[in-house]
Amino acid sequence: MAQGGWVSDSPSSLAVRRDALREAAGIPDGDPRALLDAALTELDAAIDALAGTGKGPGDGGAEATADSLPEAVRAERRLLHAAFQDAPIPLLLLELDGTIRRANAKAADLLGSPTGYATGRALTVFVDLSFRAAVHSQLAAVARTGNPRQGPCRVLTAGGPLEAVLAASAIAVPGEPPLLVATITPSPPAGGRKKPAGKAGPAKSGPGQATAGPPDAPREAAIPADAASERAVKSLTKRLDMVTAVTRVLLDNSTFSEAVTLQRCARLLAGELADWVIVDVERGGRLRRQFAAGPRTRQAEETARAVRGVDPDPASLPGQVQATRKPLLLAHVDNPGLLGADSDGRQVLMSLGATSLLCVPIADEMASYGTLTLARTAAAGHFGVADLALAQELGQHLAIAMRVDRMFRHRSEVAETLQASLLPARLPAVPGLELAAAYIGATQSQEVSGDFYDVFRSQDAWAIAIGDVCGKGQEAAAMTAAARHAIRALAHVRATPQEVLAAANDVLVAGDYDERFVTAKLAVLEHRDGGLLVRLGSAGHPGPAVVRADGRVEILEGDGLPLGLFPQASLSHMELELATGDLLFFYTDGVTEARSMSMEFFEDRLADELAAMAGRSATQTVRAVQELVTTFSQGELRDDVTILAVRVGEVP
Repeated sequence: MAQGGWVSDSPSSLAVRRDALREAAGIPDGDPRALLDAALTELDAAIDALAGTGKGPGDGGAEATADSLPEAVRAERRLLHAAFQDAPIPLLLLELDGTIRRANAKAADLLGSPTGYATGRALTVFVDLSFRAAVHSQLAAVARTGNPRQGPCRVLTAGGPLEAVLAASAIAVPGEPPLLVATITPSPPAGGRKKPAGKAGPAKSGPGQATAGPPDAPREAAIPADAASERAVKSLTKRLDMVTAVTRVLLDNSTFSEAVTLQRCARLLAGELADWVIVDVERGGRLRRQFAAGPRTRQAEETARAVRGVDPDPASLPGQVQATRKPLLLAHVDNPGLLGADSDGRQVLMSLGATSLLCVPIADEMASYGTLTLARTAAAGHFGVADLALAQELGQHLAIAMRVDRMFRHRSEVAETLQASLLPARLPAVPGLELAAAYIGATQSQEVSGDFYDVFRSQDAWAIAIGDVCGKGQEAAAMTAAARHAIRALAHVRATPQEVLAAANDVLVAGDYDERFVTAKLAVLEHRDGGLLVRLGSAGHPGPAVVRADGRVEILEGDGLPLGLFPQASLSHMELELATGDLLFFYTDGVTEARSMSMEFFEDRLADELAAMAGRSATQTVRAVQELVTTFSQGELRDDVTILAVRVGEVP
């Protein structure tokens, strides 16, 4: 303590205020004159510290307790208390460190908060970011010297920022520690003329906030009843519109991409509910910054990029919310480090210019996925309880969307893995034959397909199997795997394709696959007498098509009953010969049942299209048919498409 009971500065406190002034100088809308005045004030403090002196108004007076004072003195104190509370200007009683000890009625009206809300908070909490460092320095100068000071500031009210003049003086009360008293006077409008008392226009409110009347207006007359009702209806309507808009974004998630969903929602909220929106997602046991969105300006985009590179630490506001799964509402932010610092050491909160924060968990009843942080600048006003309720609901909606996205992605990965296990990784090289195959999943279903094909050695020949299981999903995949592997294994011990399919039917019937069935074709190919002999067994599967080198096309019938239905399957058997240049074209019913927008079937065009491709290689034919089917259906495939072509080359 310096002489007279006033505070002397330490080098550490001076350094803290210096750093605050330096950071405030980087805020775009700062007041250079206020910062310069504050810097000169700090220079005076440094000079005093070097001189080893401390100025003060005198000692604190003789100590006296309230009980020892005469009744007349106590009555005088009550009078002064009433005068403080009912003074026609905003008055605040401060501790030497700038903490609000008491605020009178006009100060509460100005700040838009009850008097008890301000008590215990630093005065700078209710000051715009660009002025906080300057106000802190000015109050420190008053506490150090005891001399009154005043300067410009921008006060955060319920209706938005208010340009004002802050004046502070030191007072010494007998028997009490030294205190500061501060007044806030609205600055006159541009041009130098003050508005007449009681005629100031209403301040513009932030989203969801009531408009605060002018400091000299009675509190009960701030907003007429009908205007308040109209404002409440508009606020409720806006919130319903916001929920509807976010829900529409979530339902229109055609990409099933979690990142895209979060970005769209963040941009939407940044334009309506807050100035800045930050989304953090838990990955690997800690929060990772997913996205940050703000105003649509070049400078804001640069700030957003810097913020996206900052992962929140456990002590940050998002870290606390994620750990507790409880929302936090900070109508007036008093800790500039709540959002951490960027790679250059600049505090994120200062970069955003945020004075009010709201953070809610992105969670539902099943799991927590991250946090949603909303930030407002002084011009938008502070967040209220209604904003908290809306943000919590939006956080739950986002959590449900993320859960569905992740479930869908997991099922898609499972489906892809199962599908890959049902198809050969690559086709074998068969002497004298050219093989090509393609598989296209149905666009109207994300379940595992029941299509399969296989090419393998069968005793002294080569065999080709193709089939389609009724239905989709994991149960169909299990039957598909059983059919494919049964046919491959039985082909080594049965003499004809018909016998192989009959034995495979016994396996599937015994498997009890819940009334599912399999259509299948099995072809055994042998080079003989300069051509290719094909022995073909059929179990209700369509095709194949025979494309002769001269352009003739024959679509073979899908005779026989499907496998897995009856113990004694009725199967068909036939033989045909292919010459060099001929092509055998296998397919599933996804090809023939592909529909155009006019509800025509590709089956009606298949023979003509294959005839036009006569002479092409197996690879060219498969690619051409694949493109034709996709174009014909305009990408809307109702069933999976599986194609396999075999073209006869020179006899080895």
